[in-house]
Amino acid sequence: MPQEREIFASLSVEENLGVAARPGRWTLERVYDLFPRLAERRSHQGNQISGGEQQMLAIGRALMGNPRSC
Repeated sequence: MPQEREIFASLSVEENLGVAARPGRWTLERVYDLFPRLAERRSHQGNQISGGEQQMLAIGRALMGNPRSC
C-alpha cells in the first residue's frame, strides 16, 4: 500500500470507492462489511473523514480494483 492515500477530497466515500470499482469478488458491500465505519460515513467527502478513515478508504479503493492474486 503506498503511503499516499490517493483519495479524492471532493468526492464522497462511496464515490471514491465507485471510481476504483472493477468486476470481481470485492464489491461495495464487501468493503463496507470489512470497514463498517466507511459505511457509516459513506456520504461524507474524502476531506471530511479522519486520517484513519482515509486510510481505510485507500485500502477499500485498492480492494475495489479487484487486483489479481500473485
